[in-house]
Amino acid sequence: MTRRISIVIPVYNEGRNIQPLYNRIHDILINARFNYEIIFVDDGSNDQSLSEIQRIAKADPDVFYIELSRNFGHQFALKAGIDMAQGDCVISMDADLQHPPGLIPTLIEKWQNGFDIVYTIRKDDKNTSSFKRKSSSFFYSLMRVLSDLELEKGTADFRLMDRRAVDAINRFGETDLFIRGLVKWMGFRQTSIEYSPGMRHAGESKYSLGKMISFAYRGITSFSTKPLLLTAYLGIAFFIISLSYLPYALISYFTGNAVNGWTSLIMTIIFFGGLQLLMLGIIGLYLGKLVLQVKQRPLYLIRESNHPNLRNTVNETKTR
Repeated sequence: MTRRISIVIPVYNEGRNIQPLYNRIHDILINARFNYEIIFVDDGSNDQSLSEIQRIAKADPDVFYIELSRNFGHQFALKAGIDMAQGDCVISMDADLQHPPGLIPTLIEKWQNGFDIVYTIRKDDKNTSSFKRKSSSFFYSLMRVLSDLELEKGTADFRLMDRRAVDAINRFGETDLFIRGLVKWMGFRQTSIEYSPGMRHAGESKYSLGKMISFAYRGITSFSTKPLLLTAYLGIAFFIISLSYLPYALISYFTGNAVNGWTSLIMTIIFFGGLQLLMLGIIGLYLGKLVLQVKQRPLYLIRESNHPNLRNTVNETKTR
């Protein structure tokens, strides 16, 4: 019996890349004689992305689209596609052609050899900017220090997951998604392969500095309470330091050697005030995540789709 392959592709303003990406994926899957479905998830695009996907879907019955009601973000669009995928394995990849479709047969071969999860690691090349390399290296170093995950530098959302792993990830109820961390945390039989990013056919990267920082924050706070532990240690350390300063202040007062140290006083207030605000900010980040989790809002809303699970459904919600 031929096993079915699901390809999940989040899309945000990649209209000019849709057709070239589809052509390459289609040729690879047809030539290898795989039974497949391709699911494009339009994450609130404001260009021609959706119309391009719908045009292809009309010509190919194995192509499906999911239109989200607005831009929910890459991780949530990816989750929407994974939730609806019906294949024996699910391959996720970006729509900008930087995740090379030519690697799909290798992913499938590893899966057929018994691995439940086959993830990819991006190798930087001369086309990768210095800022991109340094920020990526810093992020993964920080993840190793502050979390309990050992994510290899360059780990990407280009991966294959067996049906068992997909079913497991679909049971998670987290509102602040960091899927590459969840995949690593789950276990199963995993292996990795390296790839060199392909050339973007058109457009530019949608990952601004702000989005990269937000992504890093989500990854660290989703899998570690070490920042909270660090604030506790800092609080204890500076409490001890302040106690050690108290005898000096008392002796100076009673011996009449007290000096009006306005500058040192102000510096002390600023330093400890800033430290307290930092500690409160870290605690606030975790409390904010708890508030969102308790509200139990849908991870995403679907406006329209031709997928068999959603074909006649409007404003379908995915709840946890």
